[in-house]
Amino acid sequence: MTDYVLERTQLVPVPIEKAFAFFSDARNLEQITPPWLRFRIVEAPDELGPGARLRYRLTLFGLPIRWRTEIVAWTPPRGFVDVQRRGPFRLWEHTHRLTPVEGGTEIYDHIRYRLFFGPLGALVQRLLVRGWVEGIFDYRTEQVPGLLTEAPAARPRRTG
Repeated sequence: MTDYVLERTQLVPVPIEKAFAFFSDARNLEQITPPWLRFRIVEAPDELGPGARLRYRLTLFGLPIRWRTEIVAWTPPRGFVDVQRRGPFRLWEHTHRLTPVEGGTEIYDHIRYRLFFGPLGALVQRLLVRGWVEGIFDYRTEQVPGLLTEAPAARPRRTG
């Protein structure tokens, strides 16, 4: 089975604490997911942390998809890792890493995923999935700076 990787990096003009507060609030996922996916959070805790489980629903190619993820690593304000527990991929692991830099915060996303399609996976990846995953993160890259600069100041979060 082949693992595919997508990496994205962007700079935002906000402190790392504010960026982390934004990304660690599950309610913000709907704002940074393209409307064409009809993404909705079905269940999420008020505060994310290690072991937190989230349930979503979305529509992909006209088909309803249910997706469950779990936070498996939590290192505030530097980042976290979520993995798919049930959903459209054989594997989905998303590492969110934040780094303070001059003038703001660098946001780095590393997504490792694997498809269900066996030998046809490379073709499905090339024709459909790669564009879909890239489109999601292109949209996120466009939306995040404006949402972060409009977002209220970071509120303190418990980390343990």
